[in-house]
Amino acid sequence: MDYFLCVLGMVFILEGLPYLAVPDKLKTYMIKITTLPDSTLRIIGFCTVAAGLILLYLGRR
Repeated sequence: MDYFLCVLGMVFILEGLPYLAVPDKLKTYMIKITTLPDSTLRIIGFCTVAAGLILLYLGRR
């Protein structure tokens, strides 16, 4: 459970950094994301999940 809480804390830190560092550019980026087709967002999401699973596999090996 301690390991899970550490990982969750790191996720929150990494997710919050763009909002802290460059909020104005983040707003512009989010507007651009809304114009992307759903298929592109799904591909990006799939690639992100796959990369996360690969990193998890390598880290736990």
